[in-house]
Amino acid sequence: MKVFDPFAGYGTVGLVAKIYGFNYELWDLNPMLEVIHNTATIGKPRLTITELIELIESVKNSNREFLPNWNNLNYWFPNEFLPVLSKAWGFVHSERRKENKYLLLIPLLKVTRYFSWSDEKVHKLYRSKYSRQKIENLLKGNWKNIFYRMLQEEVLSLYNKLFEYEKLHPKKVEYKVKSGIDTLTTELNEKVDILITSPPYLQAQEYIRSTKLELFWLGYNEAYIKNLSDKEIPYREVPKIKVYSSTFFEYRKKIKEKHLKFIYDQYFYAILSCFSRLGEKVKNYMCIFVGPAKVRNIPIPIDEIIIEHLREFGWKHEVTFIDRILSRVMFESKINPASGRGDSRIKTEHLVVLKK
Repeated sequence: MKVFDPFAGYGTVGLVAKIYGFNYELWDLNPMLEVIHNTATIGKPRLTITELIELIESVKNSNREFLPNWNNLNYWFPNEFLPVLSKAWGFVHSERRKENKYLLLIPLLKVTRYFSWSDEKVHKLYRSKYSRQKIENLLKGNWKNIFYRMLQEEVLSLYNKLFEYEKLHPKKVEYKVKSGIDTLTTELNEKVDILITSPPYLQAQEYIRSTKLELFWLGYNEAYIKNLSDKEIPYREVPKIKVYSSTFFEYRKKIKEKHLKFIYDQYFYAILSCFSRLGEKVKNYMCIFVGPAKVRNIPIPIDEIIIEHLREFGWKHEVTFIDRILSRVMFESKINPASGRGDSRIKTEHLVVLKK
């Protein structure tokens, strides 16, 4: 049994596949997939708690330095914090012991985001009233102690989660992880049993923009990150395709603004061509998580459009499961800050199950 996720995000499909003993292949445009997957699969940590505390002390006493090659570095970070961040990242980038490196990477990314002008409660890279107050309060106090205390707490949290995952007895399986790749142009080399994925939800996600800060600290340069951003769905231009869905055209008529109609078209040309092409290598099922993302407050039934289109390619709709989103909403806003219009979040997530 082999499972495939072409929009793998943080790689959850692969981690669950390991528990069930299934082989898997993960793709994603965002290079962070590899960092997260490598961290989650390092196995049961061999370091003791004492050795873990000593590792944090080594970070604190580091004489290595690293600063990202980023023109906007000083816009996102107070100058006071940069020497401490530079030492911490210098240590991590020079660390050759795999377990030590991956026990530090994600915790340090989290703490680095907290010590920036960015509002870590918002998915996108965004300066808010809260984040300005946060930095002002940090600068008034013993922020160095707070930095290392937070780093230690995050490392211990990850350490415990790795033990929890190992208690689920993940199996030794064959896997491929391809990060930083373009799903729309990459070919699947061998057949898979199941495709299970969650593509972007129209305009609802901008993965590269939202993780730009982390990517710079991981060592990626401005040109590379811009190249990734240019490949994001639905903001890239893709070849027009014939869409086999009356629902697609019904909702397209409701969109009046030219630029929004363009985004709508590019989105569906991208994901529908992707699923019809990759589906040729899928032997049994495609399971696709999508939500009714909105264009000018019009909920678009993405699931129905996918079902109708893929029917033309021999896929039979088995069932759609609908789940109300309760816990993942980080904030609710009456006004969309980008448009200045009324706004509301996606309320449900739909799992479309298709059988060949």
